[in-house]
Amino acid sequence: MNKRRPILITGGCGFIGSNLVRLALQKGYSVINLDKLTYAGNRSSLAGVEAHKGYTFVQGDICDLALVQRVLEEHRPSGILHLAAESHVDRSIDGPEEFIQTNIVGTHRLLVATLTFWKSLPEPEKASFRFLHVSTDEVFGSLGPEGLFHEFTPYDPRSPYSASKASSDHLVRAYGHTYGLPVLVTNCSNNYGPYQFPEKLIPLVINSAIRNKPLPVYGDGYNIRDWLYVKDHTEALLLVFERGKPGETYAIGGRSEKTNIEIVRTVCALLDELHPRSDGKSYAEQITFVPDRPGHDRRYAIDSSKIAVELGWTPRTPFEEGLRRTVLWYLENQPWVEDILSGKYHMERLGTAKEATRS
Repeated sequence: MNKRRPILITGGCGFIGSNLVRLALQKGYSVINLDKLTYAGNRSSLAGVEAHKGYTFVQGDICDLALVQRVLEEHRPSGILHLAAESHVDRSIDGPEEFIQTNIVGTHRLLVATLTFWKSLPEPEKASFRFLHVSTDEVFGSLGPEGLFHEFTPYDPRSPYSASKASSDHLVRAYGHTYGLPVLVTNCSNNYGPYQFPEKLIPLVINSAIRNKPLPVYGDGYNIRDWLYVKDHTEALLLVFERGKPGETYAIGGRSEKTNIEIVRTVCALLDELHPRSDGKSYAEQITFVPDRPGHDRRYAIDSSKIAVELGWTPRTPFEEGLRRTVLWYLENQPWVEDILSGKYHMERLGTAKEATRS
C-alpha cells in the first residue's frame, strides 16, 4: 500500500474511527476524514490531530452522492476504510429509519461513487486500490452456550441495526462480485476503549457510577459478549487493508468472553479502587436490574483464526489491562464526556421500543 497517497476514512470522528485515524497518521498515512457529525461523531475526539499536516476533515453525509464524488476526485485516495454507520442497537429499536438510510442507502451511494472513481484510475493505482467495509458480529445472530462465529457463519440478524449492517455487507460483496471492485469485509466483536460514546455499556457504567446514578443491567445480566480493545481492532483493520486479499472476509475478535454483569461488577471494583465513593461504599450498590430489551441476543463470540493464520494478527491487550486503561481514560477525560452529555444524550435508557412509531 502506497502511503504517499491518502486514504479516506468515513466516520472518523466516531469511536473506532477516531482511534483508526490516529493510528493511520502514526503509521505514515495521510487521512481524509469524512464524517456527518451526528450525535456519536465528535470532532473533539480528534482535537490532538486537527493540526497534523497529513489530516483533512470533511463534514458531510455518505448519502450525499455528489459530495462523495467531489471528495474522491479532489483527494484521490488510494483506498477507503468505511466505518460511517449508525451503530447502537437500542437506538435502532426506537428509530430504525436512520439506520436504513445511513447503513444501507449511504453504503450503496459510497459504493456507486467509489466504483466510478476506481474505474477512472490508471492501472497501477487501480490494482492497489482497496475498499474495506467495517462490520459487526451482530449480523450472525445469537450463539448458544458453545460455538464461535466465523467467516462462513450464516447471517441471522435480530435487530434493525444488525439487519442494516447485514444488508450493507451484502451490498459490498455484491459490488466485488459483480463489478470487480476490490472489496474487503471485517466483522468484529464488541469494542471498548477511549472515546467510546457514553451510551455503550462500559462508558455508561463508568460515567453513571461516578455521577451516583443507577447502573442498569438488562435481564439477568448473563448475556455474553466477546470484548476487543479498540487499539487492537484498529491495528487489525490497517493490516487487512494493507495485506488482505480482495473479496475476502476477516472475523476479528478479542478472545475475551464476559457476561454483562461480570463487566459491570469489574468496572465497579476498578472504580472502588481508582475513584472511591465519598461514603466508602461500593459502586456495586448502584447496580439495578431492568427488563431486557426486545430481541436481546444471548451470546456472541468470534473465531479469529483466519486473520491469525493468514495475516499474523492476534489481540495483544488482555481484557483486565484494557479495562483498567479505559476506566482511567474516562476518569481523566471528564471534560470530553461532559461535552457529549451537554447535547441530547443524557445517559437515559434507550431501546424499549416505545418510540419506534416515530420512524
